[in-house]
Amino acid sequence: MEIGQNVVIEDNVVIDNNVKIGHNVVIRKDTTIGEGSVIADNAVLGKEPFKAEASATTEAKSLPPLKIGKYVTIGAGCVIYRGATLSNNVFVGDLATIREDVEIGEGTIIGRGATVENKTKIGKWVKIETNAYITAISTIKDYCFVAPMVTFTNDAFMGRTKERFKHFKGPTLKKGARIGANATLLPGVVIGEDAVVGAGSVVTKDVPPKTIYIGVPAKYLKDVPEEQLLENQEFYKKEEED
Repeated sequence: MEIGQNVVIEDNVVIDNNVKIGHNVVIRKDTTIGEGSVIADNAVLGKEPFKAEASATTEAKSLPPLKIGKYVTIGAGCVIYRGATLSNNVFVGDLATIREDVEIGEGTIIGRGATVENKTKIGKWVKIETNAYITAISTIKDYCFVAPMVTFTNDAFMGRTKERFKHFKGPTLKKGARIGANATLLPGVVIGEDAVVGAGSVVTKDVPPKTIYIGVPAKYLKDVPEEQLLENQEFYKKEEED
């Protein structure tokens, strides 16, 4: 294990073999870090969440320890909260934030400056690119693509009336869905398997599988070409066989 300068490691932290830890890293109590992982400078791991008085999705509760799998890379300045689970071979870019009650599957990439809010589940081999915002209570299935600056939303009432507390729900991306740069997904929408949302679109309704939707509001353009479907990609065939 390699440890940089000014590193803080609290009680009951478990660090496996061949882990590299940069300078000024803070690892909070009970965190586990798997073999071969790399933690870059100024990362904070296992942070307890603060609850703002007006927060609708953050709970004051006891959380399980942060779990980081094998061969995970966590970039400089990242903050990853207690109660999150990162599977093997996850890559987290510099300055990204991952909140509590988040699960991230094997091989997934969380881009530079991206935010993944609490109570969100992300599958394997997902790409979430720079500065994307994944709101609380969202679901992203395997092999999805989320381009830079995409925004997920979860509050159709925008902070007004008590009725909103009954309806909080982020978007759901089914397997292989792809979202173009700067698109906005409204609360609770479902993007079907292998569907595509064009750049800059505002999605107000569910998008059927294997279709392309574009515009404000997003409307049907055409079906996804056969050669672009996930089932026809070599990387997908190989992974599923393995």
